Amino acid sequence: MDQARKETYNNLFARMVDAMTDMDNFDREEFVGILHEICEFFDLSKGVTEFYNSLSAERAGNGEILIDHDDGRGEGKIAVFHRIITPSKTVIKSTLYKAADSESLTDEEYRRLDLMLKAMLSFISRNRLQSAVERLAFYDEADYPNLNYFSRHLEMLNEKGKLYGNTAIQFNLQHFSLINQEIGRDAGDIVLKNYFSLIKSFIGDKGLICRIGSDNFAAVFSNELLDSILKTMAGFPVIYDEVNEKRVIISTYVGIYTIPDGYVFERPDDIISRINTAAQDAKYNFDGTVVYYTERTHIEKEKMMRVRRFFGDALENNEFKAFYQPKVDITTGKIVGAEALCRWVIGDKNVPPVDFVPVLEKSSDICRLDFYMLDAVCKDIRRWLDEGRHIVRISVNLSRKHLLDADLTDHLLTIIDDNRVPHKYIEFELTETLSDAEFSVLKRIANELQNKGIYIAVDDFGVGYSSLNLIREIPWDVLKLDRCLIPTEDDYGITTLIFRHVVAMAQAMGLECIAEGVETERQLEILKENDCRIAQGFYFDKPLPLNEFEAKLGNYTYEIPEFLKDL
Repeated sequence: MDQARKETYNNLFARMVDAMTDMDNFDREEFVGILHEICEFFDLSKGVTEFYNSLSAERAGNGEILIDHDDGRGEGKIAVFHRIITPSKTVIKSTLYKAADSESLTDEEYRRLDLMLKAMLSFISRNRLQSAVERLAFYDEADYPNLNYFSRHLEMLNEKGKLYGNTAIQFNLQHFSLINQEIGRDAGDIVLKNYFSLIKSFIGDKGLICRIGSDNFAAVFSNELLDSILKTMAGFPVIYDEVNEKRVIISTYVGIYTIPDGYVFERPDDIISRINTAAQDAKYNFDGTVVYYTERTHIEKEKMMRVRRFFGDALENNEFKAFYQPKVDITTGKIVGAEALCRWVIGDKNVPPVDFVPVLEKSSDICRLDFYMLDAVCKDIRRWLDEGRHIVRISVNLSRKHLLDADLTDHLLTIIDDNRVPHKYIEFELTETLSDAEFSVLKRIANELQNKGIYIAVDDFGVGYSSLNLIREIPWDVLKLDRCLIPTEDDYGITTLIFRHVVAMAQAMGLECIAEGVETERQLEILKENDCRIAQGFYFDKPLPLNEFEAKLGNYTYEIPEFLKDL
């Protein structure tokens, strides 16, 4: 190689190094241009770079192939070849070709080209590694942007002073597990991708969206987009099979935090915590499916944290008490049963269930409380028996969370039998279920308990999406009609008609029928007209502490209207 070519080579090499090391001002087009000059300098006909994410991907030929240079003369012979395995086990290969009729490289040309190629591959592998680390840090295994990606964007908005004017949301797809069961997991994944793309298209360049796990997502975007996005999230058809034009309606639970003017940003978790709290409220605690984070939400969150923090100690200190609400025969005024309801008593303060049960329902803590309450009820019944008192059947509520317990029946029977309580005095109230899997478990548990002589009641019938299959397939003893089915003073129409036929159906099936939430004489009259003999509600009594209930257990008779006595 003569002096002039050496100087040209040295100049090319220096320019390439400068381009690779000036990362703040890296110009990709300039770098590619230098590579073409190098190929022309060494009379190379073609340059090919291959990228593989793993060794197995390389073996399968599943990678990315880039043609760095091609002057049309083809792959006559290999001039230089290199293969690099990066620390992250990605594979990078580069092959430089000379045309078949061209002169081979001299030894010196080979060494110099080999040095250039090694330097270039080192640069490429470092950048590929950086790209892989970026991908691992900011994208999940399904290639969705993740929570780190979301957090980084919030920090960037804060640095630019542009947080105000944006809304952050967290949303969860409603009943997505049921959708997966219905259309299959693969189709469910397509629904997720398509719905993600739909919301992303609404947001455009005015924000971003990420996935924070399963079917839970977070987004931040300009305030002006909120109304249109919420309309879409209320229910929108998403295609999962384009060939057969199959689609499913997707709706969501949404937690919203509109970032106020003057908001002091300390860390992304502050905003993430707010939208997460609102989203959880939307899913579990509120009638609607959209919840805005407010200072009240913050107070509710603090209350929830206190419940969780003190729950274990409260159990140990026996602060949870069984209150008993009588079930009354409306023709005699006699107590024929009672429902045990939990109250948290701290000193002289009575904490209502609405303040702690929804919190405990979010975890298995509710199961611990149910077992505790059953034990307390059994101890009361055992004492009443030992004292020779008149005994009525006591019903105890069981959360749907118990359906995850494969040994639930054994656990319940152990508590009852350890207290030596005859099974006929215990009734379990169970609510309807939404999934086929839960329904199957509920049916099994009901059969097992009934076979042991324990009564089973379907609670709150009519409040959800009750189906006739619920009472056809499961061997209930008792049907408890929710207050929403009991006609009020101003309701003499469809509700009365539904009530009449549900009671008639229950009686025809041999079920004991109890009306909950009875508060007025007019409601008692409707019960009389439809031969529903047992009522529970404030007309007779609120849930009573143990001593007050015991005082009425036995000979006590509630005063009833004259028109009921000839029922």
